Amino acid sequence: MIDVNTLKGIIVAKGMTQQEVAKYIGITPKTFYEKMKKGVFCSDEIEVMIELLSIKNPGDIFFAKEGTC
Repeated sequence: MIDVNTLKGIIVAKGMTQQEVAKYIGITPKTFYEKMKKGVFCSDEIEVMIELLSIKNPGDIFFAKEGTC
């Protein structure tokens, strides 16, 4: 599972909205919110977010706890 609060903070710090991130990774905002609620994203979505948001420590955010996709 992901560290949702940290991810939300990074999105805000980059001046983006969750809707914009959802569009960029190719999913609907509703799907994005559901994935955030569950704390689980697929590896391809994670890769895109790492690049889009220039995340320096992805392991700390996206692999905070065991999860499946």
